Amino acid sequence: QVSPRLRTPRLPVWLCSVSGRHSVLFGTDRQLLSDWKSEKIFHLYFYSGQQEQTQTAHLTIDTHSHHWEEAQREDPCSPEKRCPALEMAIRTKWAGATISWNGTDPCF
Repeated sequence: QVSPRLRTPRLPVWLCSVSGRHSVLFGTDRQLLSDWKSEKIFHLYFYSGQQEQTQTAHLTIDTHSHHWEEAQREDPCSPEKRCPALEMAIRTKWAGATISWNGTDPCF
């Protein structure tokens, strides 16, 4: 018997397999599950359990960057640059989102 809380989580949680490694991406804002308006700027946390990750990464996701800001900043995932696989996975749900690692080194 599966607990109802496992079928309907109270907080947003995603189990990820990025570059062959299993990890957890989660948020602490319940509104993210039920109110699309809360998806403008929000925070997610990433934990891989890998030895090289010493602390949970705190990510800020901005899904409403303005087109004039986009033209001014360089695309971090351009073909010349290396883009973290986690960012590409996040953008499968929030296309075009700007992702800030808040001082944490990105996980490649």
